[in-house]
Parts: sequence; structure tokens; C-alpha cells
Amino acid sequence: MAVLVARQGRELQRYTSSGGRIVVGCIPYRVRGGGELEVLVISSQKGHGMMFPKGGWELDESMDEAARREALEEAGVRGDTEKMLGCWYYKSRRYDQTYEGIMFPLRVTDELLQWPEMSSRKRIWATVQQVMDGCQHGWMREALDRLVSRHAMLLQSAL
Repeated sequence: MAVLVARQGRELQRYTSSGGRIVVGCIPYRVRGGGELEVLVISSQKGHGMMFPKGGWELDESMDEAARREALEEAGVRGDTEKMLGCWYYKSRRYDQTYEGIMFPLRVTDELLQWPEMSSRKRIWATVQQVMDGCQHGWMREALDRLVSRHAMLLQSAL
């Protein structure tokens, strides 16, 4: 069995022209009976609130590779990324910078028993409403809303 290790450091990360980080993330999801979406959220490293996996987009990877890497490192899931949900600008809670956040849907195909950040994060499968009520990041809720709308359109066109 291979040992998985999270990338460390920021020397390979991409930044906006104003100096903010460019972060890429994903909304890990699965579809339950009746077409209901269930999404995977993680705790922050400090254990507060719920969020989706995200992190710096590095120079040696594509955006969807970065999204899949973050899902593996932070949430311990693998899956297939789909068309980008969008790009948001948000203020860093730690630094006086505006970050650019890019989000993808990730249809989960594999949930690992061990992953790099399992000792510092919890992962929870939740309903869309639970995440809308509990996620403190407005831009992440908007990304989830886009995923829900896209999923509803796909369901409607399948009928």
C-alpha cells in the first residue's frame, strides 16, 4: 500500500496580479435514490464549521488536477471532476488579501479509509440543505447552488 502525503509549502502556488492566492476546490458529491444529491464536507483544520476541499493551485498541475488532489488530501476521496462551476473572489480570513476561488463538482468514485489529513479534519456526508445552513462561506454556498441547479437540469432533461 502506498503512503499518501499532502503537499506542503507555497513555492509552487499561483497568485493573482494583486498577490492573492488562486485556490481550486471541489464539491464532492454522490447521487442517492430518487436523484437526491448528497455532498461531502470537511471541517477546517481547527475543527470549526464545514467547507469543501480547496487549496492552492500549483504550477505543475491543471485546475482539475488540483481539485482532485485537494479532495484526496483533505477529504480522502477520489472521483471524476466535471465542468467548472465558476470563479469567486473572497477575502482571506487570515491575510489581508483577496483570493480567487475556482470550484468543480467531483463525482465521488472511491472513499479511502486513510488519507493525508485525516488526523486534522473530519468528513461528513450531508444533504444540500444541511450544507446551505451550516457552511459559513457564501461563495461555497453559491457554488453548491450552481451544482444543484445543474443537477436539476440534467434530471429534467433525462425525463
